[in-house]
Amino acid sequence: MAKPMLRANLPVFFVYVVLTAGIAVSNSIANASESSPAFVPQPSHFTESKKRLQSGDPVLLAVLNRLTRDANRALRSTTFSVTHKELLPPSRDKHDYMSLAPYWWPDPNTSDGLPYLRRDGEINPERDRTSDRKRLDQLVQAVKTLGLAYYFTGREEYAVHAAKLLRIWFLDDTTKMNPHLRYAQAVPGRNNGRPEGIIETHNLPELIDAVALLGASKSWPQTDQKRLGAWFTSYLAWLRESPEGRTEAKAQNNHGTWYDVQIASFAVFTGQNDRARRILLEFAAERIVKQIEPDGRQPHELRRTQAWNYSIFNLEALFNAAAIGEKIGVDLWNYESSDKRSMRKALDWLIPFATREKKWTYKQLSSLQPEKIAPLLRRAAVQYRAAAYERVLSKIAGVATDQRLRLLYPTITPPR
Repeated sequence: MAKPMLRANLPVFFVYVVLTAGIAVSNSIANASESSPAFVPQPSHFTESKKRLQSGDPVLLAVLNRLTRDANRALRSTTFSVTHKELLPPSRDKHDYMSLAPYWWPDPNTSDGLPYLRRDGEINPERDRTSDRKRLDQLVQAVKTLGLAYYFTGREEYAVHAAKLLRIWFLDDTTKMNPHLRYAQAVPGRNNGRPEGIIETHNLPELIDAVALLGASKSWPQTDQKRLGAWFTSYLAWLRESPEGRTEAKAQNNHGTWYDVQIASFAVFTGQNDRARRILLEFAAERIVKQIEPDGRQPHELRRTQAWNYSIFNLEALFNAAAIGEKIGVDLWNYESSDKRSMRKALDWLIPFATREKKWTYKQLSSLQPEKIAPLLRRAAVQYRAAAYERVLSKIAGVATDQRLRLLYPTITPPR
């Protein structure tokens, strides 16, 4: 396969916290490994990051410094629950998740604006004023930050708050979400919810990974772990058996890819590895071959009015599926069809546009943000042991040097 042409001083107290947290961090790493998280990076990556932190690596110390600042802000965050919304879903049960479809707007030619009309790529601001979507995203981001900060510092207060957030959203009877998305991405005047709404839980696998990082904490006991597993068992059953889930499974674009990622991730989390393996054994033929052209283009995403964003979004899902597969003996990272379709080819096709060597000629309503590809490049550099992807990062404007992905995917060798 052709290779792409790629090429802090911190407070003493902060360094002390990192160095003296070694035992807690080591225990946390071991626990996370045993709990088989869905696609958290390999334990060896965390071990390498911890070793570099303890040796005073200035790059990773800067990353951890930023992470702890983010975690300290997350400690002050409010709690999140589907019961916090003002509107009631059609069921009249506030425990049911509800949201509005993002690209649907009132019809200016009708007195009540109904039925809403689609404007692809243009987000109606009503979406986050009247739905649970934003609350769910805030929950996931907070738990990810707190879990990772606990993992690397051993500071129990991070685990305490993460556990509190998890219980409120998933476990407590007065605030928990019912495990379905029957009323997600509704379109006023047309329906009370759509199969496409399942995309709104695409980041729950990341939350599961964050939960795995809490394994050593007394604040997240096995009783809570089992109750969370039961919630995801129910949600997985709904995804597989409901009309909404069955429809979304047939989607040919990023919706179908993310559906498979969710099914595989939740199956691994709930001890159903055989189910996850069946999904991923079909993944190459059903997703990679049907979504990626021999030259690396993703035509289903390039048809959209935010073609760059969706190309990155779908490739992220493909990467995540490969990472889950790696845990259960299915190699998607190195899959290549007889006519050269592969995930790596899709990444390589995007690179010249990120580095501005080629002009993006597909539709992109918002400004093109090359830095969106940075997480995929870092993951590819580690996965394929290809320093060329690292060198591309230096050519892309707007890539922060203290991204936390450096902790999850540390460079194979120190940069020259």
